[in-house]
Amino acid sequence: MNQGKTVFAQLMSFLSDYEFNKCVNRYKGNYRVKYFTCREQFYVMSFAQLTYRESLRDIEACLKALSGKLYHSGIKEPVPRSTLAEANETRNWRIYADFAQVLIKEARELYRTDNDFLKDVDDMAYALDSTTIDLCLELFPWAKFRKAKGAIKLHTLMDLRGSIPTFIEITDGLCHDVNILDLIITQRGAIYVMDMAYIDYERLYRIHQSQGFFVTRAKSNMASKRVYSRSVDKTKGLRCDQSIRVTGYYAKKHYPELIRRIKYYDEETERTYVFLTNNFKYEALTVTQLYKERWKIELFFKWIKQHLRIKSFFGNSRNAVFSQIRIAICSYLLVAIVKKKMNSEHSLYTLLQIFSLSLFEKVSINEFLTKDKYNLISSDNSKQLTLFDL
Repeated sequence: MNQGKTVFAQLMSFLSDYEFNKCVNRYKGNYRVKYFTCREQFYVMSFAQLTYRESLRDIEACLKALSGKLYHSGIKEPVPRSTLAEANETRNWRIYADFAQVLIKEARELYRTDNDFLKDVDDMAYALDSTTIDLCLELFPWAKFRKAKGAIKLHTLMDLRGSIPTFIEITDGLCHDVNILDLIITQRGAIYVMDMAYIDYERLYRIHQSQGFFVTRAKSNMASKRVYSRSVDKTKGLRCDQSIRVTGYYAKKHYPELIRRIKYYDEETERTYVFLTNNFKYEALTVTQLYKERWKIELFFKWIKQHLRIKSFFGNSRNAVFSQIRIAICSYLLVAIVKKKMNSEHSLYTLLQIFSLSLFEKVSINEFLTKDKYNLISSDNSKQLTLFDL
């Protein structure tokens, strides 16, 4: 596979040129572009993600130092930081958003069965949540959040069977999480696991009418009336399994049917949780375990914030920020795809560390991915987040 190619070139060969060009042509990304095409922009920004570059000046300096190896890696020549900054400002970020969806589809197929998901659940299950990325309001005035603070939100729908994000939306910090439910097309028979921030009875009823299922936590001030109670095994932490009807004026108008209410005591945290769902098929304990699976999306947010460049940005405009985040997600998915296709036993974090030190070495990528012992990783990193091991 190597044939004198750099590790970076071998990595990029796993990308579909046809699909990438479709995304570029859809938004006329290369219109009147003579030098530094969208593909080169993607390569340079991926290089910045994989090698943990801190700024445009940092990227420019590193590419100059590697100028003799760039051409055979898909980058024609070192890129001035002004050229890269202009491309990030003007090239439509939706090019990379659409390409991320192509990679998501491929990754989901590869990881569909590679998971210790609940054996009792046959339906597709997704976790929906968001994470906030703080920004300086003076530098990013478009990212409205608070009076003296800017932020954006990364809303993500994750496939719990493969721990792969299937839907990603970026908004300013003022956007309430529940609004994202309007953008998601409910899949028939699928289960959507959410925290209480997504409780909106009109939107939840829309999921119910689309023959989808939701699992969420009840708010403490929820007004409801018990209609029926089922017996539960209290030795397993269950306290009640009821059919209820919401009694608030607007709540009962927006959700006129019965909702299942399950109370569960967790001995590990010594806390009591109350869950709401429209799924009456699964056992009560299975519903509580489904909500525990939501933790995978929290691990995903921690992982990408720790290991990708999505907290400091190379440009201040909305387009530059969105482009950088979308390319970061593409880089993450690319490494995950390569890991699975090459049957590597290394964790995703380990692979990123290996690639960061060897991108422009002319060595077969197989040596990195199939080696049993690899000493690039320092013991100082033992406390780094490694829970999200694809």
